[in-house]
Amino acid sequence: MVAGAFPIAKLLYLGVRQLSKPLAARIKDGARASPFFRQYICGPPAQLYHWVEMRAKMRIMGFRGAAIKPLNEEAAAELGAELLGEAIVFGVGGLCIFLEYSRQTTNTKKKEDELSSTLESLQEQVAELNLTVETLDARLRELNRVLVEVSASPKK
Repeated sequence: MVAGAFPIAKLLYLGVRQLSKPLAARIKDGARASPFFRQYICGPPAQLYHWVEMRAKMRIMGFRGAAIKPLNEEAAAELGAELLGEAIVFGVGGLCIFLEYSRQTTNTKKKEDELSSTLESLQEQVAELNLTVETLDARLRELNRVLVEVSASPKK
């Protein structure tokens, strides 16, 4: 039974993703505590998300043109912190996928380069063998010609 290589890169990526969740939780806690984060980082995306979500729900229920009240600052900070945390986990996951794709592309290119060099080497060997066969063929024709001359010449 042939054992494949241990997928250390995949294990490392999984570890990074698992570590990103507590990191996201710490960033969310910091975002909730900081007035700057609450007002400028968490608030606007939360208000936009709330507006889009409520607008979609209103349209599904058949209400058109109903005014949507914005979230209060505390609810917006909470929703914004949740969105930020999810964005961090999603970003780390996307980065892991990109890195895995990049690694696979590099491995594939390396294999293609090896196959290409092997093919070129084999083509060079075939060319050398063709040259050797042509040389041997010419020598054989020369020997046959000499043999015919020797057998055709009168014996003394």
